[in-house]
Amino acid sequence: MADRWTPRPSSDPAPPSASSSERDRLRAAYDADRVERLVSQDLDDLAPEPKPRRKTSVGRWIVRGLGVGIVLLIIAIAWLAITAPLSKSLLPPTPPSITLTADDGTPIARRGAIIGAPVDAATLPPHVVQAFLAIEDRRFYSHWGIDPRGIARAAWANMGSGGVRQGGSTITQQLAKNAFLDSDRTAARKIREAMIALWLEAWLSKDEILSRYLSNVYFGDNCYGLTAASKHYFGRKPKDLSIGQAAMLAGLVKAPSRLAPTSNLDGARRREAVVVGAMVSAGFLTPREGDMVKPQRVLSSAPAQLPNGTYFADWVLPEARDQAGEVKTETTVQTTLDRRLQRAAERVVARAGLRQAQVALVAMRPDGRVVAMVGGKNYAKSPFNRATQARRQPGSTFKLFVYLAAMRAGMTPDSTIEDTPVTIGDWKPKNSDGRYQGTITLRQAFARSSNVAAARLTQQVGVKAVIKAARDLGISTPIANEATIGLGTSTVSLLELTAAYAAISRAQYPVQPRGLADVREKGWYQSLTGGATKMPNSVHDEMLDLLSASIHGTGRGAGITVDAYGKTGTTSNNKDALFVGFAKDLVVGVWVGNDDNSSNPGLSGGGIPARIWRDFMQSALGIAPVVAPEPVVEAVDPDALPEGEDGNFALPEGEIDGMGLNLKMGPDGTITVGPSRDREERPPIEREDRRALEREDRRLPEDEGPGEEN
Repeated sequence: MADRWTPRPSSDPAPPSASSSERDRLRAAYDADRVERLVSQDLDDLAPEPKPRRKTSVGRWIVRGLGVGIVLLIIAIAWLAITAPLSKSLLPPTPPSITLTADDGTPIARRGAIIGAPVDAATLPPHVVQAFLAIEDRRFYSHWGIDPRGIARAAWANMGSGGVRQGGSTITQQLAKNAFLDSDRTAARKIREAMIALWLEAWLSKDEILSRYLSNVYFGDNCYGLTAASKHYFGRKPKDLSIGQAAMLAGLVKAPSRLAPTSNLDGARRREAVVVGAMVSAGFLTPREGDMVKPQRVLSSAPAQLPNGTYFADWVLPEARDQAGEVKTETTVQTTLDRRLQRAAERVVARAGLRQAQVALVAMRPDGRVVAMVGGKNYAKSPFNRATQARRQPGSTFKLFVYLAAMRAGMTPDSTIEDTPVTIGDWKPKNSDGRYQGTITLRQAFARSSNVAAARLTQQVGVKAVIKAARDLGISTPIANEATIGLGTSTVSLLELTAAYAAISRAQYPVQPRGLADVREKGWYQSLTGGATKMPNSVHDEMLDLLSASIHGTGRGAGITVDAYGKTGTTSNNKDALFVGFAKDLVVGVWVGNDDNSSNPGLSGGGIPARIWRDFMQSALGIAPVVAPEPVVEAVDPDALPEGEDGNFALPEGEIDGMGLNLKMGPDGTITVGPSRDREERPPIEREDRRALEREDRRLPEDEGPGEEN
C-alpha cells in the first residue's frame, strides 16, 4: 500500500533516541502489517508445490499388447487346426440320414440325402459361377472372408423391415457354417463362423473356397451339391447348364426346401428372375441378355421316397429330427410303432370294401403312444395323412364332451332328459331316425345318440362348460361358441379325437399323442403348467357307463367279446362316419369319408367304421369274434308232451291248425304242411265287394285316422 508506512524489520535496531514505549508501538504496527500481507496473498502461493509426475513408457504397453495378441493368435490357430481342418471342407457333408425303427428295433423307414460329386469352379462356365456370385456374394474376390459392407447393408435393411430379411454372410462364411458348424443363430456361433472364414481365406485360394461351397450347398429335395442338383432338376451336368438353369439353382440356396421347383415351380421361377436381375446389375449380363433368359422347366419326378415313406414315418419324422438335433451323421431313432398292429391295421382297412371312400385309423395306448396309423388307402397314390392332417366334423363322437360336462355338473347316467323336439333360437335339431322317446335317462340318450337330448344338455350345462371339457381332454382346434357344437359341428383331427378318448380310458387328462419311444423331460415351467390332471373316480365310472351303453346301442356293430367302450359319429348327409373307442389297453379311432367332402349315401358310424374297429380289435387283442346268438325257443312243459316208446317225447299224432298253417303228423312220423282250414273255409272276397270296402275306407273322415306326433 503506497500511502501506508512500512515499518522496518524487527531485526533492525531501534533508533537510539526512541524510548521503550515508542519501541513497543513500532513492534505492534509491524506485526499487524505482516498479518495483512499474509491474508492478501494469492491462494496458489499458499498451496504446496506438486510433486513431479512419473513418466510412463507407452512403448512398454504396446509391447505387452502385441505379446497378448500373438498368444491369442497362436491359440486360435491351434483351435482352428483341431476343430476346422481344411480337409473337412473338401468333403461333401455327411448325408443327414435318419433311420426310424419300430418299438422292437426293426427299421421301418429311412430318410437320406442325394450327394453329388465335387465340382471345380475354375472349369465351370463363367455364367454358372457368376449366378451364385451375383445373388450370394458380389465382392467375393475382393474381401477377406468377411464383408463389412454386406453386413452393414443387411443390418440396415433388417432394421427397416423390422425383422431378419437379408443376411450379410459371405460365401466363405456359408462354407464355414455348412462344413464345420451347426445352424443355430447365437452370437458365439457367428464369431466362430467369422474366425473360420478368415482361416479358410488364409489357407485356400478363392477358387478352392468357391469349389467347396458349390460342392456342399443344399438345393432342396434332399440334394447336396451342384452336381446332384443339376442332374435331379435338369438331367444334365453342371458344365452344361444354361444361364436360366444356373440362375434357378442359385436362387434355391436362400430357401431350398420352400423353393424346390418340383413342388413350387412358380416360386423357383420368380426367384430365378431375381437372380437374373442381380446378374445384370452386377455387370455379368447385359440388359438384352437378361431379357432373353426364359423361365425354366424342370424334370417332373421328385425324389423317390417309397418304400421309405409311410404315414406314420411322415408324422413322426419332424419330432425325430428335433430329438436328434442337427443331423449330420447317420442317426437311429426308436419309435412307438408296433409292427404287428400296423400290419393288422393295414390288412383290416384293405378288406373293408371302401370303394371310392377314404379311410384313416389311429391306434394308441392310453398314455398316448401311437402303435399303428393308417392315413389313407394307398400312400403311393396319396401321401396326405387323413389321420393327422385332415380336419373333419366328428359328428356324435363329440357328444363325449357334452356328457362329460354334464357329469362334472353333478348329473349321473340315471338322470333324465327330454327326448322330444326342441327349438334353440333359430336352430331346430332333429334325431336322425325321426323318432323320439319322451323322458329318458342320459344312459339311454347316449346309447341311442339322441341329437335333441344332446342339444338340451348343452343348453343346460352351458356351451362354455362343453368347450372346457373338450379343451381339458386335448382338443386344440377352434370350437364355435354356440349350442350346435354338441352335435359335432366344429372340426377336429382324428388323432386328437382319439387322444381325448384315451384320456377317458386312462382317467387322466390330457393325453399327448407321441410317436417316439424316448420322452424328453419337460422344463420346470412346463411341469408346473402342463401337467396331467386325474379324473375323479365317480366321473370316470359314469363315463365308462355311458360309453359301454353306446356299444350296445348305435355301436352294436363294434361289439367284441371283452368289455368295450366307444361312440359312433355320423355327420350331415353322411359325409363323415366315425367310431372311436377302447378296450383293455388299446384306444382306436376310425374315420371313413370322401376327400372332397361329398355325401356317402347309407354311410354311418355304426356301419363300416364300427366293423373296421371291431375287426382290428379282434386281431390286435387276439380275441375270438362274437358268436351270433342262437334263436330264442320258448320253454315247453315236458309234462305236457307225450312220451314215446323209446322214452323220448313225441308230438301227438293228428292235425295241428293255427297261425295260417295246418300241420298233420302221420303214424310214421312224417309231417305234412298245408294251409289252415280256417283259411280254406273263409269265403273269398269278390272283386265288387273289395271295391265297396275301398270306397267305404275313402269316406272315413281324416281326423279318425291314425295321428302323427308333433
